Amino acid sequence: MTDQGASRVERKERTRQALLDGTLALAAERGFGALSLREIARSAGIVPTAFYRHFASLEDLGATLVDEGVQALRLALRQLRRKPDARLSETVRFVFGEVTAKRELFGFLIREQRGGSAPLRTAIALELQLIVRELVADLSRVPALDSWSPADLEVAADLLVATVTDGIADYVSAAPREQQPIIERTIAQVRLITLGMGAWKP
Repeated sequence: MTDQGASRVERKERTRQALLDGTLALAAERGFGALSLREIARSAGIVPTAFYRHFASLEDLGATLVDEGVQALRLALRQLRRKPDARLSETVRFVFGEVTAKRELFGFLIREQRGGSAPLRTAIALELQLIVRELVADLSRVPALDSWSPADLEVAADLLVATVTDGIADYVSAAPREQQPIIERTIAQVRLITLGMGAWKP
């Protein structure tokens, strides 16, 4: 690749990232469904027609943000699962560390999950369901849960994911001094669920 070609690729990637960042900033004010292609393009310093060099549509751009956010969460959890000695508290803190690094993105996901456009709500729900399924696979390998059916395991996994998701929702909208108590509360909630799982007979 020539230097000129490399610089074109770099410029294209910078513009694409500017579109994503601009969308997050604008959506924080009014929600994704209220945004126009024209104002998103303007936020990245390009003309509206140039938008289509990066995304097929606004829906495609929104789906990209969903993929980036939930995929980051899935990869973080998958990495932790490779550590057999990882404790519950460590897992939850690691998740919140990922959220802190991409707070605007996770704020966008939470807002869209709870009241955004229907296509994005559906996309987020599907991605969260994938996390639940991966957690079901993990739980199925726990000897103490050998007698649990797949349906029982899914109930437990869904409860764990929903609890952490609720914690993330509170965290991204909280003032800095309130964030640590939210993490500690989420850890306590997850610990309580897992203790209950040990005593519950399906």
